[in-house]
Amino acid sequence: MKTCHQFKTVRAEYEREIGYMVAHSERHEGRPSAKSSAKQAASTKARMARALSSHVGRCPECG
Repeated sequence: MKTCHQFKTVRAEYEREIGYMVAHSERHEGRPSAKSSAKQAASTKARMARALSSHVGRCPECG
């Protein structure tokens, strides 16, 4: 699937944010903040999927 520059930018931002949360969760394993960060990472993955899906539906270059 061919995607536009905006799609790649949005995806990269979400993946960077998810990476930070996962790394925090791994560094602080066993603490409540790690569990919270892991949950946030999971919900951010779902938000990324929704955002990219709606982008593809609207974008003439991607869709």
